[in-house]
Amino acid sequence: MSASPLPKLLPRHLAILLMMTVATMFAANHVSARLAFDNGTGLLLAVITRSGVACLILLTLVVVQRKRLWLPAGTWPWQLAVGLLITVQSVCLYSAVARLPVVIALLLVNTFPIQLALLSWALGGPPPTLRRCLIMGIILIGLLVVLDIPSWLASADGMGPGWIAGIAFGLTAAFAFACALWVTEHRLAGVGSTLRSLLTMQTVFVMMIIGGISGVVPGGMSLPDNSSGWLGLALLGLLYGSAFSTLFIFVPRLDMARNAPVMNIEPVASLVLGYFVLGQMLSPGQLIGGAVVVGGIVVLSLSKGR
Repeated sequence: MSASPLPKLLPRHLAILLMMTVATMFAANHVSARLAFDNGTGLLLAVITRSGVACLILLTLVVVQRKRLWLPAGTWPWQLAVGLLITVQSVCLYSAVARLPVVIALLLVNTFPIQLALLSWALGGPPPTLRRCLIMGIILIGLLVVLDIPSWLASADGMGPGWIAGIAFGLTAAFAFACALWVTEHRLAGVGSTLRSLLTMQTVFVMMIIGGISGVVPGGMSLPDNSSGWLGLALLGLLYGSAFSTLFIFVPRLDMARNAPVMNIEPVASLVLGYFVLGQMLSPGQLIGGAVVVGGIVVLSLSKGR
């Protein structure tokens, strides 16, 4: 039986345009989430909406592609662990978005490559090279500038309520995502991506339902207070579902090894959308720090372990 031919790659300019569009849609999803939260929408309800849409898309792909709903022996515990980690990541990400300017929340979450490199080293992988350590150090310096630490030290109250909690949630989301990536690479490499993603999103959905029923998060299932909240809730589901499905369907044709750094435009898009939709603004110093973080992450992703 001959192997199926590899899918034909898109021309690079079309692949980059598509990935920039997807990254912008992901950014718009987070801005929509903040709009929903600012108008009374519960945190768990938002995650349920997002994961529910993703489950429907993935289930449709499984049916259309006639995938087998089967996991290799010994992988169930690891698959469950990934689902729980992505549940933590989803809740912490939206918790950060609810407390911080969207762009800062995303910059915090995008520190996951640093955390993944350190986690891999701690679990027996090769240590980061000097070059990668220098890049990670520059990213952290940029992050300190974005977070405007001097202003916070001068006046913690002036940074607004929930600032510290928002930072903690953002970094925790990054750590949970880094752990999920490590488990996926080292323990679930033999599981098909469609099935793995479906089971992960189903775990998130079920855990959010359980959390809502048990009342573990006060107000977590609150309905929006007004039409703006409903619009934000609808858009976060629609935008995430559209971006998720587009990326998932086209990823074999996008040459991700070469073009993946384009996805780092997401914080930039969230900065622009956050300004026009939510009126969120950063100081010139924070903008410079954000540029350092995004630039460092792009260089880190291109370094290929050098």
